[in-house]
Amino acid sequence: MNIFGESVPFHKMQGCGNDFVVIDNRRARVPEQVMADWARKICARAFGVCADGLFFLDDADDPALDYRWHFFNSDGSRAEMCGNASRCAGKLAHALGLAPAEHVFGTDAGPIRAKVLLDGPEAGRVKVRLTPPKGLETNISLTVDGAPLTVHFADTGVPHAVVLVDDVASVNVKQLGTKLRFHEHFAPAGTNVNFAQVKDRSTLLLRTYERGVEDETYACGTGACATQLVTNALGLTDARANLTTTGGEILTVILDGDDIHLQGAAELTFKGELYLTPLDLTR
Repeated sequence: MNIFGESVPFHKMQGCGNDFVVIDNRRARVPEQVMADWARKICARAFGVCADGLFFLDDADDPALDYRWHFFNSDGSRAEMCGNASRCAGKLAHALGLAPAEHVFGTDAGPIRAKVLLDGPEAGRVKVRLTPPKGLETNISLTVDGAPLTVHFADTGVPHAVVLVDDVASVNVKQLGTKLRFHEHFAPAGTNVNFAQVKDRSTLLLRTYERGVEDETYACGTGACATQLVTNALGLTDARANLTTTGGEILTVILDGDDIHLQGAAELTFKGELYLTPLDLTR
């Protein structure tokens, strides 16, 4: 008899330092009504696995999709989309035999096309085509702590504010990110916040405050896409750009008409068993 009780297998993935717990829900059969609670408890440091988010891979209810996911931030909030997680999903789904190397899966933001690159110098990286962006707005004048601040905005599956700075290393991301995340201009949903330094027409440095994590993360794929969309609209970057994230990894964003493609690493770091009783999980 296992003294720890019932367990559920999990995988731990990271995409450019953005880390996620992944559960194959075809086997686990976790009901949607308890998924948020699972995310909060499993993503917690010390008492759980510790991660920026958790997502479940599930059977698709649409024949046009290979599978669908349910994505949750570490605080249990459900998110429409996550760029780095989408690459992790694509690579793991292919490894598990859930989908071919090039496939389409469902998110709350819409269908995402993923391609696991198997050959050449980019082998092992994953390219995803995001849902069409919306709400692009440049040069928004806001007041933050009594001072004027120019902010830009784009929704690349989730909302993103973008602030261009001369020296991204000097920004207090958590402090200023929190103020913008909860700024009345972005109410009631709030926004993620990106601080970007343009080095040249194809190179940017990026730091991101993520809604739901409520802190700076090592990388944010949809944030990289929003930043490239904004800087391109402002005439500062070309259609293809490399963005170096806080974790030192490089995300490549390619604009092609109305399409946005995000390319970067996605790695399996470990796998194991989640024990339901010690984690106080129910289903």
